[in-house]
Amino acid sequence: MPWGIVIASCFGMFAATASGSVRSPFLLDMATDLSASLPAIANLFGISSVAWGLSSYVAGALSDRLGRRMFLVGAPILLSVSMAAAAFVSTYWAMVFLVVTASLGCGALTGVSMAEVSLRSPEALRGRALGWVMSGQSLTLLVGVPLAAWLGAIVGWRGVHIGLASLAAAAMVGLFFATRVRVEKQAATSSGSGDQPPMTLRDALTGPVIRLFCALVCERVCFGMSAFYYPAYLRTAYELQVADVALPLVGFAIGNIVGTLLGGQLADRFEYKRVSFACAVVIAGLCAFPWFGWQPGLLITAAFGVAFAFFDALARTPLMASLAAVPAEVRGVIMGLNSSIASIGWLTAATVGGWLYAGSGFGAFGPLMLGLCITSALIVLKDTRLWRRGKSA
Repeated sequence: MPWGIVIASCFGMFAATASGSVRSPFLLDMATDLSASLPAIANLFGISSVAWGLSSYVAGALSDRLGRRMFLVGAPILLSVSMAAAAFVSTYWAMVFLVVTASLGCGALTGVSMAEVSLRSPEALRGRALGWVMSGQSLTLLVGVPLAAWLGAIVGWRGVHIGLASLAAAAMVGLFFATRVRVEKQAATSSGSGDQPPMTLRDALTGPVIRLFCALVCERVCFGMSAFYYPAYLRTAYELQVADVALPLVGFAIGNIVGTLLGGQLADRFEYKRVSFACAVVIAGLCAFPWFGWQPGLLITAAFGVAFAFFDALARTPLMASLAAVPAEVRGVIMGLNSSIASIGWLTAATVGGWLYAGSGFGAFGPLMLGLCITSALIVLKDTRLWRRGKSA
C-alpha cells in the first residue's frame, strides 16, 4: 500500500469536501447575513457542483498528458485563498464567485488524487486504497461538520471559513511532500505506452462504464440530499440549535466512515462488485424512506441516519473500484469524469432538495431517495452477464 500518497490524498479529500459540507449547519445564518433566501444559500451547493464537475473533467484529461503533481499541489492553494476571502464577503454574489473558484480547486484535486492513488496501488489493494482516500469525505462528516457546528456557535460561519483556508493550506503541504517521490516515473506512466496507439475517452466509455456513471448519479443525489439537508431537518423537526445537531451528525459520520472502510475490504475480497453495490444501496434506500418522513424521537431519527450513511458508503467503494478498472492511460480522465458525473448528482440534490423543502417539505425526501437507490441497483445489475464471460469493466 503506498501509504504516503494515500494519507495525503485522504487529507486533501477531507479539505475539499469540507469546503462545502461544513456550510450545512449554517444555511439559516448565512441566509440572514447575506440577505438571501434559504433555497438560494442551498443552491450554493449546486453552483459548486457545476464548477467542481467541469474542473474535474478538464484536470483529469490534462493530468493524463501533463502529469498530476501540478494539480495535486496547485489546487489546494486556490481552495485556501478562496475560503479565506469568503470569510469577509457581505453580498450573496460575492459568495457565489468565491464558491466557484474554491470548487475549481476542489474539482482539480479530487479526481486527480483518486487516479494517482489507483495507479500507484496494486490491483489486489486498490479497493482498500480508494476506500482510505474516500474516507477523507467521511472524516468531513465525522470531524468537520460536527466541529464546524460547535465552533460556529462561537466564531460564526465566517470564522469557520478561516479554519477551512488553513485546512486547505495544510493539505497542500502534505501533497507537496507526498508527490516528491517517483515524480518522473509517474509522468512517464501517465503519458501512455510506447508503440500502442493511445486509448481515447470514447474507447473507455463502454456501456458498462456509462451505466456505472448513471448509478453514481442516483447514489450521489441521495447522499447529497442527506448531507445538505439533514442538519436543517433536525433543527426544523426538533427545534434544535446549531450546536445541538453536532451529536447526530457524529453518528451519521461514524456510519459513513465505517461503511467506507468496510466497502474497501468488500471491493477487494468479493468478486462481484456490482452485486455488492446493488445490495447495499437498496438497504440504504430502505433506511432513507422513514428517516425524513417520520419523527418518533431524536434518537430513532439519528439511528436511521447512521444506518443510511453506513450502507450508502458500503455501496460506493465497490462502485469506485469498478470505475478504476479502466486502462491506466485513461484512468485520470475517467476518475475526473467520475467527479464530474458525481457533481451532477450533487447539483440535482441541492436543487431538488430546495424545491421539495419549499413545496412538500422534508417528508418527500424519503420516497424519492428510495426510488433512486432502487434505480441505481437495477442499472448496474444489467451487467451481471459480464461475469459469465470473464470480463471486467
